[in-house]
Amino acid sequence: MRLMHNGLVKALMEKGLVTEAHLDRADTIMQADKCSLMRALITLNIAPQALFEVTQSLSNLPRFDFRAFDLRTKPPELLSTEEMEKNLVFPLRMKNGTLYVAVADPTDSRMLETLRFKSRAIIEPILVAPMQLVAHFESYGGVNREKLQSIFTQMETQKKEETTDPDASVTYNLMSDKDNSPIVRFINGVLADAITRGVSDLHFEPYEHSYRVRFRIDGVLQEVYTPPDSFRDQIAARIKVMSQLDITEKRVPQDGRIKVDLKGRIIDFRVSICPTLWGEKIVMRILDSSAANLNIEILGFSDIQKKNILEAIQKPQGMILVTGPTGSGKTVTLYTCLGILNQPTTNISTAEDPVEINLEGINQVPVNPKVGLNFAAALKSFLRQDPDIIMVGEIRDLETADIAIKAAQTGHLVLSTLHTNSAPETLTRLINMGVETFNIASTVHLIIAQRLARRLCSYCKEPVRIESKVLESLGFSAMQAAGQIYGPVGCEMCNKGYKGRVGIYEVMPISDTMERMILDKASAVDIAEQARLEGVDSIRQSAIKKVVEGVTSIDELLRVTTD
Repeated sequence: MRLMHNGLVKALMEKGLVTEAHLDRADTIMQADKCSLMRALITLNIAPQALFEVTQSLSNLPRFDFRAFDLRTKPPELLSTEEMEKNLVFPLRMKNGTLYVAVADPTDSRMLETLRFKSRAIIEPILVAPMQLVAHFESYGGVNREKLQSIFTQMETQKKEETTDPDASVTYNLMSDKDNSPIVRFINGVLADAITRGVSDLHFEPYEHSYRVRFRIDGVLQEVYTPPDSFRDQIAARIKVMSQLDITEKRVPQDGRIKVDLKGRIIDFRVSICPTLWGEKIVMRILDSSAANLNIEILGFSDIQKKNILEAIQKPQGMILVTGPTGSGKTVTLYTCLGILNQPTTNISTAEDPVEINLEGINQVPVNPKVGLNFAAALKSFLRQDPDIIMVGEIRDLETADIAIKAAQTGHLVLSTLHTNSAPETLTRLINMGVETFNIASTVHLIIAQRLARRLCSYCKEPVRIESKVLESLGFSAMQAAGQIYGPVGCEMCNKGYKGRVGIYEVMPISDTMERMILDKASAVDIAEQARLEGVDSIRQSAIKKVVEGVTSIDELLRVTTD
């Protein structure tokens, strides 16, 4: 596919901005995501400003500052928003038979031909910085947060309580104006804003004299809204109505779910309500299958880590474990593996609590302990369902572990998760759980420990000076400490200096030596030492490499890793 961009490819290679390895990975992303070369290169964290300078040198096109573009202006309806975003193009306007188009890559003749065919017009491309287009698509059709906050000015006089359920089974359309009450508009706006901004969790928090709404963005909580505290009960009541919970019960925790429609995207929210001293604290987890990127090329694995994973998942039987704290991306890693394995000739069953990502072709079972359907019960059922591959959301007890081990020993590939800090600690955790060492040694083939670090904004990151002795004290080698280190700045593309997250991994295949150590009940420290001898990077070592590559910062390294 890159042949369509051979002029750009040649210029990028001459400038030393990309290598053949970059281009091979970009080809894979282009084919999987059906996106342009420019978008694929940005996904691979190639500096957008440098890409822009190269594209400028290849053409004499006029340049347009997209930040001056009115976000409310709708483009000519020639391409879907998804097509425009994936190809970094934006039709600006049609005038006198000429279509003016903002483009990040003027060498992408395929997309220009598509526009020419659909519009039956002369195409006049205008060059735009790629990250300006990226930022525009993220905010296109988004939420006016100042306007949303001002809703409470109206609410102070209206005081309209929301206490009835219009339809217990409804999918709530966040852009609908059928119910114009301020509390409904506020909640809908907050949910739409959270989805647009890529939020993972929303926190609605009451205090003695205040109320706030916080978003967890890229793993870090940020205060976003401060509604008047007098509306805490109305906010809780509305969310309970949407979650089909008892609005009169304020003494005990409640859990529910909300399904919403945002411009055709169906998104689930998992809702947890807990009574506190000053009211009900509400936490909502966004479960958006469409937002999950299951492409192994862009998750952050090194080449050797990727090779070890691909080899392990192709084995006909055995166990692969993914470990890390809550919110470290374990589900995405598991589903990336399942996506590779998902073939018409393969029967895959999963037991999850809850099902966070919907994947066509996989039999997904949401566990329900209230009716006796726990992980162990689901596993027992799977073994009678002629499975090839089984995924268990989490191994929480000895019963589940024993059944999973049995499945892995009888011709099935089993994938699951545990909550431990490192790959070696996973083995000792299984032993402490009561699993026999000979069962662990014979079935566990690979362990992936992981964290998520915030990715430096490639548009504004700047070099920072840190003493070599400080870096070496953190685990940097002398050569690594002598390299250039980058830090966050902040710009209109990212605000805080970070944009997105990247995985930090320890990928540990179980070697013959490790199997013998497991049988001898070796400690996690001893197994970790053996892993280093075999070339396995620890979480800290992997994070250091990401810092040296300019992907993340020292602050993030310290936040997500330990010594």
